[in-house]
Amino acid sequence: MKNLMYVLLGVVLLVSCKPNDPLLLSERLQKVWTANVVKEGSNTVFTKGATTNAKPGYSQFRLDLSSASSVRLTEFDGNTFVGAWELSTDEKTLTLKSLNPQPSDTGGIIAYTIGSVSDTDLALTRVSANPKTGGTLNIYNLTR
Repeated sequence: MKNLMYVLLGVVLLVSCKPNDPLLLSERLQKVWTANVVKEGSNTVFTKGATTNAKPGYSQFRLDLSSASSVRLTEFDGNTFVGAWELSTDEKTLTLKSLNPQPSDTGGIIAYTIGSVSDTDLALTRVSANPKTGGTLNIYNLTR
């Protein structure tokens, strides 16, 4: 009888414990991200730690999403833009908006398609061509 009580107590404890809730995507994005690998179109122009990067300026690229709503983007050329960020309802698009100063030909908005996301890596593809890079669609593999 005593063993049965221990078994029942164990079952009750197991059933009453909740598993850790996974973080929402918006919470997982709330970090400062830096460039790991960058492609402009199909050309890889930056790989972190490489000595022969076509665009070494990407070493200063930063996408600061650490605030729940504000963003700070530092581009490969050192220009910094501040604004707000939001995630689409289907969680497939990250949009930076109300950017100040306005990046060229953007109307203050830059959108990215979200690829893979982990605690340490984020893959983004810019939705519209970047005039600073010759009108290419850029792919950013970021790390924190």
